[in-house]
Amino acid sequence: MTSRDVVNIVQRLIRPDKVGHAGTLDPLATGVLVLPVGRATRLTELIHTVAKTYVGTFELGKVSDTEDIEGEVVARKVEHLPSQDEVQRVVAGFAGKQQQMPPAYSALKVNGKRSYELARRGELVELETREIEVYSIEVVSYDFPTLTICIKCSSGTYIRSLGRDIGQQLGTGAVMTALRRSAIGAFRVEDAVLPEFASREEVCTALRNPLEILSDFHQTRLSEVEQQEVFHGRRIAIAGVPGTVTLGVSSEDQLLSVLRRVDDSDLFRPWKNFFEEAT
Repeated sequence: MTSRDVVNIVQRLIRPDKVGHAGTLDPLATGVLVLPVGRATRLTELIHTVAKTYVGTFELGKVSDTEDIEGEVVARKVEHLPSQDEVQRVVAGFAGKQQQMPPAYSALKVNGKRSYELARRGELVELETREIEVYSIEVVSYDFPTLTICIKCSSGTYIRSLGRDIGQQLGTGAVMTALRRSAIGAFRVEDAVLPEFASREEVCTALRNPLEILSDFHQTRLSEVEQQEVFHGRRIAIAGVPGTVTLGVSSEDQLLSVLRRVDDSDLFRPWKNFFEEAT
């Protein structure tokens, strides 16, 4: 089942309301998939920035053009079997900010074409490295040739490429054989529901407050007067916001607006409003 298949299941039940997804899962992968529904589809770009946690399994001693087991896999002769300490040291070295080369077989666009489309046609794919951040990374288990690691990382991180680079440093090569997204922000796979809905009502029972997944964003509790101003698209002054975005919420913990800083001032303008009606 693809990410699009899951969207289609929900879409059929809740038309004409919109459905999207925040972060595609590759066909090889399982785990958490967040579906913004209705007006929450306008939050997709914010949800994309939320940290994600994965458990990935790799087979050392092999390489692949797709960097996973579904590509053209080639065995490598391994002269030295890495010890547990070596693996721990190399894996730990991938924590922090770094430049990563995305895989050629990816959905990134090159001159308007998907990278994987060019790669499948045998064309040379020239991608640029981009900055990612690995907030935490640890070895779950290692028994050559199988290595399983747990990674919490920024959006845009390719786990199979992380495995590729770990394999290169170990001198063994590596291909990803399994991937599970165990969390997106505060949404954990243990709390997820299966996409086995039979009615609109069943979809509605699975809905969650978007403030849960946006918990890392700064929040501002709006007064009645501030709500009136924001509802009508006017700027309001908010002191003490550390970044450029704050979530305007009601006293009932409902998201009312996403506000953006105006230049370097303490003024914030409504960027995306979610009021049910005038307050």
